[in-house]
Amino acid sequence: MDFEISYDRRIVTKSVLCKILLDVLLQHLGVLSALGTGFSQFAEPVFQRCINIIQTQQLAKVDTVSAGVQYDKEFIVCCLDLLSGLAEGLGSGIESLVSHSNLRDLLLQCCMDDASDVRQSAFALLGDLARVCPVHLRPRLSEFLDIAAKQLTSPKLKETVSVANNACWSIGELAVKVRQEIAPVVMTVISCLVPILQHVEEVNKSLIENSAITLGRLAWVCPELVSPHMEHFMQAWCSALSMIRDDIEKEDAFRGLCAMVKANPSGALSSLVFMCKAIASWHEIRSEDLHNDICEVLRGYKQMLRNGAWDQCMSALEPPVKDKLSKYQV
Repeated sequence: MDFEISYDRRIVTKSVLCKILLDVLLQHLGVLSALGTGFSQFAEPVFQRCINIIQTQQLAKVDTVSAGVQYDKEFIVCCLDLLSGLAEGLGSGIESLVSHSNLRDLLLQCCMDDASDVRQSAFALLGDLARVCPVHLRPRLSEFLDIAAKQLTSPKLKETVSVANNACWSIGELAVKVRQEIAPVVMTVISCLVPILQHVEEVNKSLIENSAITLGRLAWVCPELVSPHMEHFMQAWCSALSMIRDDIEKEDAFRGLCAMVKANPSGALSSLVFMCKAIASWHEIRSEDLHNDICEVLRGYKQMLRNGAWDQCMSALEPPVKDKLSKYQV
């Protein structure tokens, strides 16, 4: 029996044994992290054991005799999930462990594995490492991004939706850390995300949310590349943004929205009603900078739309939406 567990916006499916191991690990990490200086000595043997098992199992897959063990993908999945637990517990403290290992190359192989559950856990770990030590992913960044993008166009997307979900999430996590270094693959990824957003009735809800957030993050770091194409996806994108709960990832997506609109105001004109509904979906924007950016965007359109055009746009909105927009001084 397997368990599907959601950490933030990534999905990890685990066997019973792996779930127990990870839960125990996370509990101990929570205790150990409070101890400060002695923390790493407990994490290092777990980290190294996971690396050794993944390495042995990858060898066993092609040469059982040399590896000395039978291949079992569950060992790889379990170790990838345990490493994700370490990354979550240690945060940037895992950097020293990663820097003295070949985890990056092992992880790249796992991202290309023919078993979907191995890829699923691999992309979850990729996103976790992007958060805490992206510098160690940079030497093979283009390969990771290319493989992740391919998960979004799989002909068997419905069957591997958890893989696509984690791949999509990891791209977004990488984007906000490496910034302009992601530019070479931005339009390739956008071309994968737009069809997902345009066919929401056929796609898993989590993948819709991750696609909307990742598109926004790409727009935030590379607005000059994304904004010329925004009219092709604004309505579907804003509709998806409207359904996302308030959190820091939604903030990132709206930073991308503001950056695109500032770069190409006319590109969102035909989707202004949808954009207003997306803005009104916020219960509270905690970031003062983002709140001010949204105010600036809305005031800009109010000034642009003269001769009653702004009022006509507002009349198309439901009263609760208009009430929420009043927070933004329009």
